[in-house]
This record gives sequence, structure tokens and C-alpha cells, in this order.
Amino acid sequence: MKAFLALVHREYIEHRGAFFIAPLVMVALVFLLTILAFSVERINTRFSGQMLTVMPTWVFEAGFAALAAGWLIYLGFVLFFYCADGFAADKRNNAMLFWKSMPASDFKVLLSKLAAALTILPGSVFAVALLSILLMFGVAYVTTMIAGLGSATLLWNILGIFAQMSLVLLVVVVCALLWYLPYMALVGAMGTVAGRWAIPLALLLPSVLSVLEWVLLGGGMHPFATRTWAFLDYRSQFPVSFDYLDRIWEGQEMFDATRFMVDFLQKFDWLQVGIGAVFALVAIYIASEYRRRSAAN
Repeated sequence: MKAFLALVHREYIEHRGAFFIAPLVMVALVFLLTILAFSVERINTRFSGQMLTVMPTWVFEAGFAALAAGWLIYLGFVLFFYCADGFAADKRNNAMLFWKSMPASDFKVLLSKLAAALTILPGSVFAVALLSILLMFGVAYVTTMIAGLGSATLLWNILGIFAQMSLVLLVVVVCALLWYLPYMALVGAMGTVAGRWAIPLALLLPSVLSVLEWVLLGGGMHPFATRTWAFLDYRSQFPVSFDYLDRIWEGQEMFDATRFMVDFLQKFDWLQVGIGAVFALVAIYIASEYRRRSAAN
């Protein structure tokens, strides 16, 4: 277990630039630019503070959701490139023989990379995301104080919103990682075989499979009207239930984190998550066998 944790920690050390340092630098730059904009009166502080108290709960919830969505897009982007590039890093930097000398199988090494993609790497982005949102909430509250509208009640409500939305974001991130696990494993396995060519291959593979089914088995009027394409389209879209959220945006209900998470988890396709996990393990095992045999030759 210690060897496996050391392998996961190695992945963090080698890729912390994309998953921790770069996001942290972006947060620092945006925060400094925000302070500068207020200090040179590019933004009217009093007017902004008054606007924040018109619908304070909705404003802070919407602001959290918007920033969280941006960080989720960033996380998906860097995870895709990590799986395409990180699984082939040992072969590219001539470290294969060194890792071959360690008491760790190829399957364990590749599994540690997948484990890092599910835990410590997205965890770094999650932590920076919460820091950025907390800073945004702090700036917003300071503007309300400057406008003379700040209060202990408002501060307590803001902290409550931050705690609830942070828990919601954690649940969404965990479910998203589980949902897209087979994609990460497939891209990683392709990276083990094809190196950086896994990136265009991963983008091309769905089209090839759909066209192949259309040619061999027939189907709709065009190659993208097949069961393969419909399934891949379903697995590519995060299964979020918008029923409860629609009622929130229409003003019919106040947002409640517990109700949202219960509704979200009940409608989540857990059967597909289980099938995807099995597929991921099989893909990683096949890639490890290829890695073992290719290194031996």
C-alpha cells in the first residue's frame, strides 16, 4: 500500500503545475485585478454593494454556481490531457527501466495514475476552486460593508451558502469523476500504446465506431444515427437532473442543498457507473499487459 501511495504522490509531484500551481496563479491574478479595479474606482463600490443586497441569497448562489462550472470545465480539460500524456510519460522520458526495477507491476503503476486522476489531482483543483469562490464572497461582502449594508446576519447567510454549495460541488465532482471514469481509462490506455497520439485518436474513435456499425449493420440515414453514437452521446453528457433546478430559477422554491443532492443522487445512473468501472479496470489491465510485453521486447 505504501508503494502504491508513493506512486500516486509521484503523479501529483509531476503534474502539480497544471492541477495546483497554474490554478493558484490564475486565482491570485484575478484577485489582484479585482482589488485594483475597486481601488482605482473602475467599479463603483457603493453601487455594487447595494446591488448585492437586492437578492443576496440568489446572487451568491448564482455566483458560486458560475465559478464552479468554470472550474469543472477546467478540470475536465486538464484531466483529458493528463490521461493522454501522463500514461505515456515513463516511456517518453526513458524512465521505464527505472520503474521496471521497482517492486511494482505495470498494472499497479497504471492503476496509480488512474487513482491520481480520481483523487489527488482533482482534489487540488477543488481546493483552489473553493479558495477562489471564498475570495469572491469576501470581496462581495466587503463591498456591502462599504455601502453601509453589511451585517452579521448577511455574513452568516453568506457562510451558510458557501458551506452548502461546497458540499454540492463536492458531490457533483465525485459523481462526474465516476461517470467519466471509462473515458479517462480509455484515453490513458490509448496513451500507453500511442503516446500523445492518444489525443487525436480519442477524438476520432467515437466517429470510427459509429461509422463501422453503420457500414456493417446498417441503421439510420447517416453514420451518426446509430446505437453506438446514441450510447456514446448519452455517456458523454453528465446526467444532471434539472427538474429541481428549474423550480429554483423560476422562483418557486428556495435552494436547499440537501434536497438537491437527494434528487441528484436518486436520478443518477449508478448501473452505468458500475459498468464503466469494470470497463476501466479491463482497459487498464490490457494497457498494462501491452506495456509489460513492449518493455520486455
